[in-house]
Amino acid sequence: MSGGELKKGLSDRQLRMIAIGGVIGAGLFVGSGVVIQATGPGSFITYALAGVLVIMVMRALAEMAVANPTTGSFADYARDALGNWAGFSIGWLYWYFWVVVVGFEAIAGAKIIRFWIPSAPIWLTAMILLILMTATNLFSVSSFGEFEYWFAGIKVAAILVFMALGACFVFGLWPSRSLDFSNLTSHDGFFPNGSMAITVGVVTVIFSMVGAEIATIAAAESDNPEKNVARAANSVIARIAVFFVGSSFLLVCIVPWNEMGKEGAASPFVQAFTEMGIPYADHIMNAVVLTAVLSCLNSGMYTASRMLFVLAARREAPARLVVVNARGVPSAAIIGSSLIGFICVIAAAFWADTIFAFLLNSSGAIILFVYGMIMVSQIVLRYRNGSETLKVKMWLFPVLSILTALAMVAILIQMGIDGSTRSQLFLSLGAWALVVVLYFVNRQFVQSRPSVPDAVSLDKPHRVLVLANQTVDSDELHNELTKIGADQQTVYHVVVPTSPIEMGAADRHGPLDVWEETRRIATERLNATLDSLRGDGLTADGELGDYRPLEALAEAVAKFSPDRIVISTLPPEDSVWQRFDVVDRARSEHNVPVTHVVSHAKKAGTTA
Repeated sequence: MSGGELKKGLSDRQLRMIAIGGVIGAGLFVGSGVVIQATGPGSFITYALAGVLVIMVMRALAEMAVANPTTGSFADYARDALGNWAGFSIGWLYWYFWVVVVGFEAIAGAKIIRFWIPSAPIWLTAMILLILMTATNLFSVSSFGEFEYWFAGIKVAAILVFMALGACFVFGLWPSRSLDFSNLTSHDGFFPNGSMAITVGVVTVIFSMVGAEIATIAAAESDNPEKNVARAANSVIARIAVFFVGSSFLLVCIVPWNEMGKEGAASPFVQAFTEMGIPYADHIMNAVVLTAVLSCLNSGMYTASRMLFVLAARREAPARLVVVNARGVPSAAIIGSSLIGFICVIAAAFWADTIFAFLLNSSGAIILFVYGMIMVSQIVLRYRNGSETLKVKMWLFPVLSILTALAMVAILIQMGIDGSTRSQLFLSLGAWALVVVLYFVNRQFVQSRPSVPDAVSLDKPHRVLVLANQTVDSDELHNELTKIGADQQTVYHVVVPTSPIEMGAADRHGPLDVWEETRRIATERLNATLDSLRGDGLTADGELGDYRPLEALAEAVAKFSPDRIVISTLPPEDSVWQRFDVVDRARSEHNVPVTHVVSHAKKAGTTA
């Protein structure tokens, strides 16, 4: 473990490009062909409808994120609005969604590479890609940002080039071409599959736009979170209008909708470039699609690791996952997420139709759950907190917020009606139900733990070692200590474990500065306790200890040689230390009487 922090996180330049390229994935370059085949020339309307929903979600998210920028982003807002169960379940589901995506994108990248190297084993190539992106994320947040900057730049450049050339082709500015929109109606009309196909396609399209919300998570590690969150959210309107609606419109104008996917073309963009006579179109677009896949792999690893970091910070994942390395990145969370990605790659390589298909289907509707919870959270928090201090506000509240939430429900219903997506909906609902059950089981376990009586010593202590964290400056602990030393000169040594979780620093700080903030809070509380004890005429000193309470206690016992140990925790339902038997283990490991004091932290919003 290291207490180091990054001196510089994501720059404005990197964050702008992450925001711009966040919604452009392989789903646009490849999946647009599927959408066009299903809906016909009117597919650009489908993209527009889905785009409106994503824009509404991002605006609602921007309102909350600008008011309270946090690495946990929407999981924290769900927690604030609906309770810990909502933050717990959404956080774990979103993490699960992205680790499955990481495995899926690694396989997709390996298949693209086989276009140039046909003999390359898919599973091995996918592993190499995953290792490279894991290493990029482990190096520093700036390295993630720099890679994503160039990946996004290539994607954006490709789309803009296509838009420019495609517009010239369609509007008659191309050699030997005249203005021609005939493909919109000449092949069985504008709605060849019926007008309802437009709404059915929204289910598919909205998944290709996933990623816009990543900028709000990344912004928490930038120099100016409020400004960058607002800018990222507001720019999503232009990005969706240009990249999705504009490109899909040009595609159906250039290539007949019923020709999409024929002649072995992997991407409708390849067919469009070929129709325009652009040489080496397949090589060019395959390189662009590979870039899009690597971008998604890179950002997916980043997003999954940050969500796992947040879950650990909220005491809902192993505490070690909140540790950052000397470069200020949550290395344990990154490695933990990548290991699941490796499992997904192996499953895709050897059990594609069973295990991997189950993983994909069980995560298929999760992003809709997340978007729906964002809208519900925004509605609840706006009514609860008001709008007087908001710098960014949801448009036409509450009408648009409610309509967007209802639209998410309608899409989920559509998934249940459609036989091809029904299994995704029910398996995803099952995954959500399982996570919620695990939350309540864990909470019940913690609350039902029996209390253990304190060890009793008839001898008056002379050297008292105090172990406490956010309760170190509590009234209950102070009263107990002054009672112990009331009739003699007792010496106190106070040890405060520097855990970002128990100190609450990880609740509102990302890997960039969490350890610095932890030490600041711990030092303030330690000094307040020492001043209080000394003010009562008692002899006291103290130190900051290891972030692991039992390690901090063992080191202090070896140095101080106490004849009494006092451990202060929060009540059982709120205490991580009681959950992991810190008091009982201290009694078994040290031949010293241990007094357990249940205290209440003076500062709200922390748990130990």
